[in-house]
Amino acid sequence: MRVFATAMLGAMAATFLVARHFGAQGGAHGAWGYVLAFAEAAMVGGLADWFAVTALFRRPLGLPIPHTAIIPENKDRIADTMAAFLRENFLTPQVVARRLAGMNLAAAAGAWLSDPRDDNGGRVRAGAAELFAQVLESLDPERLGNQVRAGLVKQLGKLEVAPLLGQLVSAAIADKRHLPVIDSLVRWTGLTLEDNEDIVRDMINRRAGAVLRWTGLDERLANSVIDGLYKMLAEVMVDPEHPLRAKIEEGLAKLADDLGTDSDLRGKVEAMKADLLANPAVSNWWQGVWERLRTGLIERARKPGSGFGGQLTEALGELGATLRDDPALQDQINRYARRSLVGIATRYGDHIVRLVSETVKRWDARTVTDRIEGAVGRDLQFIRINGTLVGGLVGVAIHTFDTLL
Repeated sequence: MRVFATAMLGAMAATFLVARHFGAQGGAHGAWGYVLAFAEAAMVGGLADWFAVTALFRRPLGLPIPHTAIIPENKDRIADTMAAFLRENFLTPQVVARRLAGMNLAAAAGAWLSDPRDDNGGRVRAGAAELFAQVLESLDPERLGNQVRAGLVKQLGKLEVAPLLGQLVSAAIADKRHLPVIDSLVRWTGLTLEDNEDIVRDMINRRAGAVLRWTGLDERLANSVIDGLYKMLAEVMVDPEHPLRAKIEEGLAKLADDLGTDSDLRGKVEAMKADLLANPAVSNWWQGVWERLRTGLIERARKPGSGFGGQLTEALGELGATLRDDPALQDQINRYARRSLVGIATRYGDHIVRLVSETVKRWDARTVTDRIEGAVGRDLQFIRINGTLVGGLVGVAIHTFDTLL
């Protein structure tokens, strides 16, 4: 556009020379007189607008003419003016609140998230999964693992475990959830006895008298004891009302009560908890668990067929549908968004405009000139073109008026 405007000015200069040459032969009031007036006034208008446009960004012909190179010479003031304009017209709480009053941000977000189109869902899925993986990769695994462990240790240290365990046992007994535990305990006892029959027999033989061993009654006694134990365990297993079961339940109930009321038992449980938390093996175990969890999540997030992206997309779609169809939820979220954005404008508006001002001030004069000229330069060249044409038309009008007089 600059070349075109300059070429038009050159064309007017050539027209002026041609019209002046032929106008001198045919007289000033002939057709050539109008052409000459048009070209002469067009050159004046084009040169004037060229000077005006150029003076905004640089010194015309490099001459130190006052009030030229306006933008480079006043870039700091322009930066402050831009910042003040932005602050007063866009980042005031009143303007932000008024602009957001008619916007349903929650419904718009819900409609977008619930859009079933594959391309939309694919972008959301891929972007969210990759962001999740990058966040996990950027974290120092050892440092984060230690921080999480320290946080868990601190919270568990504040928590008194004994009363909580007592409540859990009481609740399990009340809901009959302890019965499978008793069955498993009886079954485990029977299997343990079966695997260690030789040890039991040896214990009975060693404690039997010499007469019993001499008569062989020790072996019969051992068989009787073992058979009796098997019979008792079988009865406990099949009889829900067996006295031994009642004893076990009574012991569990007493344990639950003691965990909540017995200070000595509570102290022992707390000491065991402290020893367990301070054990380095627990720390190493947690570090391994965290690293496997982190690595697995990263791999799953980036693996196309893992289903992670699909689950994420499904969850986002359900969230979007809820936002889209629930006016009460929309109203709550929109109110929260308005309050948040108005609060941001109130608290950080000055920081935002200061960022704009300081950024422009840090630019050198050439950068400021190039960026502003690149943004509006095309329209400024139209000013030169229009100035050339309008100047020519004004010249013709003046020449016509002079001829008529």
